[in-house]
Amino acid sequence: MKVNLMHGAGGEVMGELLAVLTRFEHRNAGGIGLEALDDGAVIPVRGTNIVFTTDSHVVRPVFFPGGDIGRISVCGTVNDLAMMGGRPIALSCGMIIEEGFLVEDLERIVRSMDHALGECGASMVTGDTKVLERGALDGIVINTAGIGIADTVVRDSGLQEGDLILVNGTLGDHGIAIMAERAGLKFGEQIRSDVAPLWNLVEGALAAGTIHAMKDPTRGGFASAINEMARKSGVSIRITEESVPVRKSVRSAASMLGIDPLQVANEGKVIMGVPGDAAEDILAAIRTHPYGRDAAIIGRVEPGAHVIMETAIGGERFIEPPVGDPVPRVC
Repeated sequence: MKVNLMHGAGGEVMGELLAVLTRFEHRNAGGIGLEALDDGAVIPVRGTNIVFTTDSHVVRPVFFPGGDIGRISVCGTVNDLAMMGGRPIALSCGMIIEEGFLVEDLERIVRSMDHALGECGASMVTGDTKVLERGALDGIVINTAGIGIADTVVRDSGLQEGDLILVNGTLGDHGIAIMAERAGLKFGEQIRSDVAPLWNLVEGALAAGTIHAMKDPTRGGFASAINEMARKSGVSIRITEESVPVRKSVRSAASMLGIDPLQVANEGKVIMGVPGDAAEDILAAIRTHPYGRDAAIIGRVEPGAHVIMETAIGGERFIEPPVGDPVPRVC
């Protein structure tokens, strides 16, 4: 078998590659659980939960409606920390740059990174830069790693029967914005990436009530993330189609492109599983934040082993995890 683009797309095929990458003797050295395949690792140090994560970013195009590779590189790492309850403290940045890349574009990317860091109160503290000969890669690749502090650790595997499922806003925005840009479709300001750092929103939600599970629906989109949460938690999830927020413009563009908006990446969204008696308080807290104005309760957790959509016409269908994200190089 050879590695192909589907192996990096966040769907079922990527799981095959991860099984290879995590199959080594010391993967759980010191009791730190790589086998959980969560958004990051929790490292207990003298009574403090240090959350650590890393991510590499290969977005095409580098600049797109609503953001760029610099903003994604910071937000992606900050959000992985936040999904585990980690307040972002410090990030590293490794850049691999192709010979001939415009310095003014690099400056624009760095400014974007700095702005995203300022939104969540984190700092860039170390890094590395390499330049490769022209043609060795496509423009620029950025790796960011981050550490945070978690007073309360949250996993994506903690869903309990009776929990309600929340999302903080409209789904499919980022993936459809990227795909529309590549296809040369012009929607003005109607379709923009949702890329955003979510720590402040998550912090407010944690203060409002208990959160049993969290995950950001990046590669593979909502369909991949919600299935992973259900599988890891050993539960079934029932989603109400009419409650799922998707912009009309995104639905229209997705239809034109032949893509399910629930299967494409989001870069400023969180899925939460919360106790039923805490849901309204947490929803209210999320809606006070600019990145949570369109938040909604979209489903509930039940016994079983599937993710089921109650459709608008009164039927039911399974929400299946995608084989791979239909939009490669999206984050």
